[in-house]
Amino acid sequence: MTQVEGVINGTYDYTQLQGDTGPLVYPAGFVYIFMGLYYATGQGTNIRMAQHIFAVLYLATLLLVFLIYHQTCKVPPFVFFFMCCASYRVHSIFVLRLFNDPVAMALLFLSINLFLAQRWGWGCLFFSLAVSVKMNVLLFAPGLLFLLLTQFGFHGALPKLGICAVLQLVLGLPFLLENPVGYLSRSFDLGRQFLFRWTVNWRFLPEALFLHRAFHLALLAAHLSLLALFALCRWHRTGESILSLLKDPSKRKVPPQPLTPNQIVSTLFTSNFIGICFSRSLHYQFYVWYFHTLPYLLWATPAGWLTHLLRLLVLGLIELSWNTYPSTSCSSAALHVCHAVILLQLWLGPQPFPKSVRHRRKAH
Repeated sequence: MTQVEGVINGTYDYTQLQGDTGPLVYPAGFVYIFMGLYYATGQGTNIRMAQHIFAVLYLATLLLVFLIYHQTCKVPPFVFFFMCCASYRVHSIFVLRLFNDPVAMALLFLSINLFLAQRWGWGCLFFSLAVSVKMNVLLFAPGLLFLLLTQFGFHGALPKLGICAVLQLVLGLPFLLENPVGYLSRSFDLGRQFLFRWTVNWRFLPEALFLHRAFHLALLAAHLSLLALFALCRWHRTGESILSLLKDPSKRKVPPQPLTPNQIVSTLFTSNFIGICFSRSLHYQFYVWYFHTLPYLLWATPAGWLTHLLRLLVLGLIELSWNTYPSTSCSSAALHVCHAVILLQLWLGPQPFPKSVRHRRKAH
């Protein structure tokens, strides 16, 4: 509220916008949305009203997530009980802490619903709006780029990417005109240093290693390498070079097939999950970045060695890790073990892309 109050008072230089929690480090969409909350809550004084608004946001997020899961038909119904009722931490993030992370994720899930409805332009618009609230949504961007190239080719994807870029420009324009370097360096600071005291995922490391740039670069290299492996070996299964994605779909050797809901959701959720696995640090509010995607990641790919009970155990251990405050070496290690189990089954499970489509057609 203090940060957006500076904008209301006429300060558009991002380097001058401060609050009790520090400098403003989120893109312009955050400013506009929380400016609306500023007025809706009597300049930030009516906390109960803010909690009611976030409670509605929580229910809207669940509705959007259920619509996604309904179209994929992968997750057994009993799992939704745990999604709705079993996470103290997620309820806290929404209606006690009132973070911007839930706002960004609600917009993200809206964009995925639009992608599933084949409304790619509108989906890209709301995806970019989600990025403008918090840039963690960019973890979905590699998967989205792959889907756009698969669906439209390079030239066809450019207008959709242009929608994303133009919206960022329009929203940030008042701040870009005042101090472009200040706005970009503050709101999209990819090198920002995190405090060791808040880390959920790297508590077992020495603090000096946690803060070391070489460790950050190693995580980035691992992140990009695993994304490349999934793109080459899991998502792209046509037998052609991956560069064929740059061609117009009608000119490819393998006739293009419409993307199925599971191909869209699997690619986006996996892209985000890989980014989370190799994050430099995860803070408690970051749990909503992937909480609602975990059931799909665990149940979408059938694996005989991973029974329903073991999948629920993985969900439970992840929840326990995020509810342990302050985090411990054991809670951080348990989180990484659970992430490794999910990654392993994503890698070993049936491919969501073309070969599986052809097999299903033959079966029919």
